[in-house]
Amino acid sequence: MIVHLIDGTYELFRHFYGHRRYNQGKDKPLQAVAGVLHSVLEMVETGATHIGVATDHIIESFRNKLWPDYKTGEGIEPNLLAQFQPLEDALKAMGVAVWPMIELEADDGLASAARLAADDPRVDKVCIWANDKDLAQCVRDDRVVQIIRKGMQIRNAEAVRAKFGVEPELIPDLLALVGDAQDGYPGIRGIGPSTAAALLNRHGPIEFFPDGVLGAERERALLFKTLATLRTDAPLFADVEDLEWRGPTPAFAEWPERMGDERIQARCEKAGAARSAM
Repeated sequence: MIVHLIDGTYELFRHFYGHRRYNQGKDKPLQAVAGVLHSVLEMVETGATHIGVATDHIIESFRNKLWPDYKTGEGIEPNLLAQFQPLEDALKAMGVAVWPMIELEADDGLASAARLAADDPRVDKVCIWANDKDLAQCVRDDRVVQIIRKGMQIRNAEAVRAKFGVEPELIPDLLALVGDAQDGYPGIRGIGPSTAAALLNRHGPIEFFPDGVLGAERERALLFKTLATLRTDAPLFADVEDLEWRGPTPAFAEWPERMGDERIQARCEKAGAARSAM
């Protein structure tokens, strides 16, 4: 089987701002939620059977205690923020496995789910549908891959090496050295991507760097590595079969009207009937 893991927060942002190009700023209350659900259904219609979605229930995590400038929910548009909880509720009603993350982030949820799924011999491949570069650390050969929405790029281990210049396991070290503006930490001054990759390929992880390489910045680099390292120990599911989509639950009947999208009911029921017939 192939397991598909989706960054629900990214998908919500993607659909919210995608609709902005056409709705002239007149946001419907749950339009982005409907968009995410349609994307999930499209995956089901094209053959996906086992799906899990991780979301940022709140835009903070344990990392905010380690680095005060780490990203928060500050600045997120109210109309978008108001759709976070409905997205989780709608996915659950549609019968999709969803993991709202609180102390951890959605990326940690995806990393944990990828580890759990990849450890199961019944799983042939794990596809992580997310654009964040920190998720490249989860890639393992062709077994665990990252799918970048833009251009539908499939990033296996070889592609990670070509893109970043290091093995997937060294992505946290790379990000620690060069920084991640999206997450809010700056990296080490004077070290760019090429220099960072060269150092890591020469010495291995930051912990193995000779004392003189980073000097007084060593502890800061190790802190940033902690920020960049995704947690893989979240107990999200006991059996990979928990991720199988079997159709909508009865609770989904109220959602088409709530979202202002009546066509999704028929699409969902058709996909559920096709799944039951398999």
